[in-house]
Amino acid sequence: MTMNNPYTHSHDNKRYYTINHYFKTKYHQKVAKVPLNGGFTCPNRDGTKGFGGCTFCSGKGSGDSILSFFDSLATQYELGLERMQRKWPDCLGFAYFQSYSNTYADLKTIKKIYDPFYARNDVLGVCIATRPDCLTPEIIDYFSVKAKEKETWIELGLQSAHDKTMERLNRLHTTQELWDALEQLKDTPILTCVHIINGLPGETKEDMIDTVRQLGKHPFDAIKIHMLHIIEGTVLAKQYQEHLFPLLSLEDYVDVVVRQLEVLPYDCIVERLTGDGMAKDLIAPLWTIKKTIVTNEIDKKMVALNTWQGKKSGN
Repeated sequence: MTMNNPYTHSHDNKRYYTINHYFKTKYHQKVAKVPLNGGFTCPNRDGTKGFGGCTFCSGKGSGDSILSFFDSLATQYELGLERMQRKWPDCLGFAYFQSYSNTYADLKTIKKIYDPFYARNDVLGVCIATRPDCLTPEIIDYFSVKAKEKETWIELGLQSAHDKTMERLNRLHTTQELWDALEQLKDTPILTCVHIINGLPGETKEDMIDTVRQLGKHPFDAIKIHMLHIIEGTVLAKQYQEHLFPLLSLEDYVDVVVRQLEVLPYDCIVERLTGDGMAKDLIAPLWTIKKTIVTNEIDKKMVALNTWQGKKSGN
């Protein structure tokens, strides 16, 4: 960290708390998440609450980067870890259950899927992406016990704290349900990560910043910040092609993220500052393909403004 960086949680000379800093501080080496398809679905897809999922969600339930989507879980993990270790030869692996809602099953099925990963020596920890309406007390109890064996994260998609926005996008659970889930998880050994999306239709910059401000009032450990991607084959893509709605420019996105980081709690881990839209399926905005440029622009603006994560959060 250079002398002019006032932010202390950084191995990377960043002005925010990177996941790389968290892992290197805890495990003293590179850690990579291996995305997996656990074979789940979602109450917003199977008719329990709705069909088609959230309007922005891809046909693979946001698991488009999974290397071998339809192979066995063991094969998915082994191939994915091998790919990560070609890039980072000494990296350790987390099993990241990414596609759809990965607690949407009975406890017997949950145990059958997850127990083998807690038993594997080459799995450092387990991350579970799901919805707050798919977390029953018995499922939370199960993962609370498992979290004492290996580091365990539950990731929840808030996207926006504004229910009117999410009603239009067919999320079909309320913001209050997500706040309640965070409360239920706060006294367990499970760590929590919340996803948000910038640039959702109808939202202003102030709405996006307010989402982070509201989130900061609740207990959580990490955040993933995404830019809205218009992905081929989604309901939102059809709506966009029928009636173009404005998307954030790179400049506007950088401005929003910097202002969000300022109001984010100082000690919240930042896992991501921009998302992964598969280039072959991405309709817009095309500037998101070059992630390094996006993060570099965020870094440069934070230096220019002499700002850092939590500067305006009050905590």
